[in-house]
Amino acid sequence: MRVMAVIVAILGLASLVMGILFITQAASAEQEVADSIAPLPLDQIDATYDGVTAQYNQAKAAGAPPSPEYNALYGNKVGLGLARANVGTAGFVRTTGMIDIILGLGLILAGLALLRKNTA
Repeated sequence: MRVMAVIVAILGLASLVMGILFITQAASAEQEVADSIAPLPLDQIDATYDGVTAQYNQAKAAGAPPSPEYNALYGNKVGLGLARANVGTAGFVRTTGMIDIILGLGLILAGLALLRKNTA
């Protein structure tokens, strides 16, 4: 039973470390996205994407032949869509990191409680 307590505590420590790494990587990823779309703030990605998508759909519905403007709208739509997805992924990774930290702390406390129970 003592071995089980140590294993639980070690798994908790590993989960805690992974959670910290996830949070730092999420911040780094968000900063990378912010740098790549530099003049546009991160909180305006959704509104800009919706506007560009509306313009693109309007041009597509008009049946206009492909032109440089049409291609630019398509490129902007794709780029903003990728930035939007990357920001969402970074948010998910941050949330996962927080969950890992909470689980890690719980496992560490459970392992220590099991260890104390075995020694008593």
